[in-house]
Amino acid sequence: MRKLVLFLLVVSLSVAAAGCGGEDDGDATTAAEPAATTEADACTKDQLDLVSAGALTIGTDNPAYPPWFGGDPPEGSQWELSDPESGEGFESAVAYAVAEQLGFAKDEVEWIVVPFNQSFKPGPKDFDFDINQISYTPEREGAVDFSDSYYNVNQSLVALEGTPIADATTVAELKEYRLGAQIGTTSYKYITDTIQPTQDPSVYDTSNDVISGLKAKQIDGIVVDLPTAFYIVAAEIDGGTIVGQFPSVGEQERFGMVFEKDSALVECVNGALATLKDDGTLEGIQQEWLSDKADAPVLE
Repeated sequence: MRKLVLFLLVVSLSVAAAGCGGEDDGDATTAAEPAATTEADACTKDQLDLVSAGALTIGTDNPAYPPWFGGDPPEGSQWELSDPESGEGFESAVAYAVAEQLGFAKDEVEWIVVPFNQSFKPGPKDFDFDINQISYTPEREGAVDFSDSYYNVNQSLVALEGTPIADATTVAELKEYRLGAQIGTTSYKYITDTIQPTQDPSVYDTSNDVISGLKAKQIDGIVVDLPTAFYIVAAEIDGGTIVGQFPSVGEQERFGMVFEKDSALVECVNGALATLKDDGTLEGIQQEWLSDKADAPVLE
C-alpha cells in the first residue's frame, strides 16, 4: 500500500512538472513569433522628412546653364536662361527621374534658386537636395551630405581662338598664363593645386563673371567642367575654343546631389540612383543630353 501511495505521488509530481514545462514552451513560442505588422519603408513618399510636406523641393543656381538645364523660361518666371521645371537638360532630367522613383509626380516637384556657394555651406537648408554640378570633396562633406555620383566629370580649359594659350597641349605649358574660375569651385582648386601657374589665378563670383573676364581679356583661359565648356564656346563666347580636358588627379571627380547634414533622404536618393543606373535610365539621360559634350583632347 505504501509503495502504491509513493508511486501515485511521483506520477502526480511528474505530471505537474510537465504541465509547467508546457506553459514555458508556449510562452517562448509566443515571444519568438514575428510582429503582426512590419516597419514602414522609410523611403516611401509619405514617410520622407521633407522641407514642405507632400512636395520635393530641389535647389539650383540661376542662371541654370545648358546642357545641365534646358527649356525656355515662361514669361514672368524667376529663371533667367533655362527652365529647370521643363525636365530638359541633364540635371533637370536626372532630378525628375529621381523624384519619380521616390513617388513624386512632376507637379509635386518645386524648384528654388540656391547660389552655388550657398548650397554646400553649413547649416539648415530650405531644399531637400540641390543639384548644380557640385563636385564631392571631403571638405564640403564636412558641412553637408552628398549622394552617390550621378555623373563623373573632368575639368577643361576654354580660351580665345588665335591666342598663344589655345595652342597648348600639356598642363606644363599653362603655367605662364593667367587663368580664371568661379569662386568655391573644383575648377579653381584644379588651377591652384594641379596647374600651379606662376601668376595668381583670378576668381569670380559667378560663371557669367568668369566668361566676361575672358571676353575682356582679363584672363587667358577659363577652367570649367567639360560639358559646360561646350556650352560656353557654342553660345557664350564668339571665337571661343576648348583647348582640351585635364586628366583626373587622384580620385575621379564626380557630381553628387547635396543635402543638409545627416539628412535621412540621402539613402533614399541613393537607392533611386542605383535603380536608375541598373535599369539604364541614367545612361539614357546622359546620352540624350551630354553625348556630344564629353570628348576633347587631353592635356597631358
